[in-house]
Amino acid sequence: MAAHSAEAQFDTAAPATSREPDGLAALLPRWHLLRDAEEGEPLRALLAVIAEQLDRVRDGVEQGYEDLFVETAAPWVLPYLGDLVGYRTLPGYERVLTTGLHDGGRDALAEAVAPRADVAATVANRRRKGTLHLLEEISEQVADHPARAVELSRLVAANQSVKLYRDTGRGRLLDLRDGSALALQGGPFDTTARTVDVRRANSPRRQGGWSPAGVALFVWRLKAYSLTSSPAYCIDRARNLYTFSILGNDSPLVTKPVPEPSPTHIATVDNVPAFITRRLLHDRLLDYYGPGKSFVIRRDGEDKPVPPSDIVVADLSDWRYRPGRGQIAVDPELGRIAFGSRSAPRQGVWVDHHYAYGADMGGGEYQRPDRVDRPDATFYRVGPGQPYRQIMDAYRAWQHDRRAGRTGPDGIIEITHSGASQEQLDFDLDPGDRLELRAAEGTRPVIRLLDWYSNRPDALNVRAVQEDCAPHERPRIVLDGLLVAGRGINVTGPMGAVVVRHSTLVPGWSLEPRCEPHSPEEPSIVLDRTTACLQIEHSILGTIEVIGDEVSEDPLDIHLSDSILDATGHDREALSAPDCRLAHAVLHVHRTTVIGEVHTHAVEIAENSVFTGRLQVARRGIGCLRYSAVPAGSRTPRRHRCTDVRPLFASVRYGTPWYGQLADRCPEEIRRGADDGAELGAFHDLYRPQREDGLRARLAEYTPAGTDAGIFFVT
Repeated sequence: MAAHSAEAQFDTAAPATSREPDGLAALLPRWHLLRDAEEGEPLRALLAVIAEQLDRVRDGVEQGYEDLFVETAAPWVLPYLGDLVGYRTLPGYERVLTTGLHDGGRDALAEAVAPRADVAATVANRRRKGTLHLLEEISEQVADHPARAVELSRLVAANQSVKLYRDTGRGRLLDLRDGSALALQGGPFDTTARTVDVRRANSPRRQGGWSPAGVALFVWRLKAYSLTSSPAYCIDRARNLYTFSILGNDSPLVTKPVPEPSPTHIATVDNVPAFITRRLLHDRLLDYYGPGKSFVIRRDGEDKPVPPSDIVVADLSDWRYRPGRGQIAVDPELGRIAFGSRSAPRQGVWVDHHYAYGADMGGGEYQRPDRVDRPDATFYRVGPGQPYRQIMDAYRAWQHDRRAGRTGPDGIIEITHSGASQEQLDFDLDPGDRLELRAAEGTRPVIRLLDWYSNRPDALNVRAVQEDCAPHERPRIVLDGLLVAGRGINVTGPMGAVVVRHSTLVPGWSLEPRCEPHSPEEPSIVLDRTTACLQIEHSILGTIEVIGDEVSEDPLDIHLSDSILDATGHDREALSAPDCRLAHAVLHVHRTTVIGEVHTHAVEIAENSVFTGRLQVARRGIGCLRYSAVPAGSRTPRRHRCTDVRPLFASVRYGTPWYGQLADRCPEEIRRGADDGAELGAFHDLYRPQREDGLRARLAEYTPAGTDAGIFFVT
């Protein structure tokens, strides 16, 4: 097996074979086919079954050949290929053989504990053992995290002879006049000397490492996500105050990581998704501001960005700083913008910037690989340069074409920009309609639901027109890749499936500057006397409220997977009926974090999930909870390996970079409590415990003997 560089991209897809059921029948003489057709084609059916088995054999032979190469081998084959060159399997690989994992879970876990790039680079890594840049590459290969390796021994204060003074490149005493060095103190880019710390760098309690043998690997777990041509939010029109976030909350800016120039290069602040500080932006404004860089500001509908000469870096934490004439003040640590009194924008402000988060969840410009277009669907695109300017214009066009017979029941309204849509949305669906409202790839549109009427709520309404349609004809709607703020979604009538995928329904409808919810007790979704089956996938949303007839109607099915259900408080209702009554619904929860209490009719299954508030279930004789965290005092169905330990989160406020993520000091029963050894909750599929264990194992393998090496998580 040849060793390949860590930068290589590998194709793990299985070989696709075109199946031809009539391939064998086509080889027969025409006379046999005619006689077979007269008798109902039994021979053709038999040959089709034989052809299917031949296709399976052909696929197996082709995959067997592909398994000889690390680039194309199946995930389960990688450890066996690695064993040929002495590859040491990372801890937890036995979990790959565990049965009962969710769809795609086995391959994802196999990639976490036996990364393809790590296996391929085994021989090359051994030749570079003991070098700093190798440790950074190992972090990318094993944990998929960017990192910076630092020799802490060079930052240990040492006395040097005055007569034999020479510059050794070691850390030095702090210069109080050097503001840039002061801003980097205590972080991964610190260059000042420190006294010896006797605590070890890999201590599980409190890390040290500043010793003659110390080596630190600083790791960034949060990713940098981009937003392009997104409208800024005006906090105060009189004083021309804006925020980068369209929700009006503080959102710190992060750098757009650039590739390292060479394999031997040690990562700098430009190569990792680091938070941009005021001092860093002041010293290197041209490196981070401009098209294609970390952020850019445009105003008054102009394509040309604001020139860097007009940008001034300032502390806008209390909005007291007033920029001069023609200046624009920017605070990267809070994500705030202030315009001068005579340079106020007249037609709006648009920004490109990067924010930090832990996973592909909620509305964002990241790729959505699980999106599959229906071949018979008709597209109606909305945005600049597209046939329709507003969502309702595209919806009316689809309805008109549908009733005129020019299109089928499947319609896709695709928003092609990351701007804000401010219009009243009412979708009245006929029997058989299947509507999908989604973001185009690489965009994150925002739907702002405003107060259009003073005497009634202005939610996004989804209604089924006919009350007596058959179950298989009930309309269906999909929301994909959106951010909905200002109000929630109301679903009424005999609906089929209501799918919310890769979207954000802002908990509390909107945010205050410090990320507090604007309306913490308001629901994000109201299921009002409907038959809808609600499906939430890879999304963030607030409270779900169910209103229905518990006597004459069956309970609704609610499916939550890989999502965060946030009631904005542990003592508020995340799922219930009005007045805190039991919701007439059957809950299915997979790998989900629920912040708040749940009051429901039944729970069919809840696995690998976290409930921070009490779980109250009426029918406890059906369903099961397995590998989940449930508070003490909950009334639940039977449990299997659940815990009542209280979880600890890095943040429970939507809008912060660490929202919904478990804290490093969270109990191990939750950090490793899933059925496959991963953490419980919405970030389960990141397999962070397995990746961290693998990184520690590789760090011990590739550092010289006697080295005190440790992992320091920056984010």
